[in-house]
Amino acid sequence: MRILVAAAIAMAGAALLAQDTKPVPKGSVRVSIPGCTHNYIFTAVRRTQDEPGSVDIPEGMHIRMNGSKDLIKEIRVHEGSRIVITGLMKKGQFGPDGIGLGGGVRVGPGPTNGMGGAPVGNQAMIDVEGWRPADGDCPTK
Repeated sequence: MRILVAAAIAMAGAALLAQDTKPVPKGSVRVSIPGCTHNYIFTAVRRTQDEPGSVDIPEGMHIRMNGSKDLIKEIRVHEGSRIVITGLMKKGQFGPDGIGLGGGVRVGPGPTNGMGGAPVGNQAMIDVEGWRPADGDCPTK
């Protein structure tokens, strides 16, 4: 029985290694971010020692997820659970604007057109390539 399990794990690992990852376009970076989802919005959470992430995304930052319907549907099933998403973001998107006050709260510049701005005008976006579960639950409001 153990031999069958070991063989299955080895075959799955070989299949994952055989998959090609898309090359990273110029001006973009591949990131892994721990957080929680609600519909198409991903909210970054505090990184832990065992789930460090790959870039310095501030806690509480909202990121719009782009991806295939099937992938987003699969991720949405896990709302309320902490996950780590991996995908491509344009460089400079994940730098926080304004001044951090602590606890994920930031004060930044307002819209410049006097009209309130578009709701997704400054929205950070990620082209999701995959996800995996992470330890912990999502914070509740």
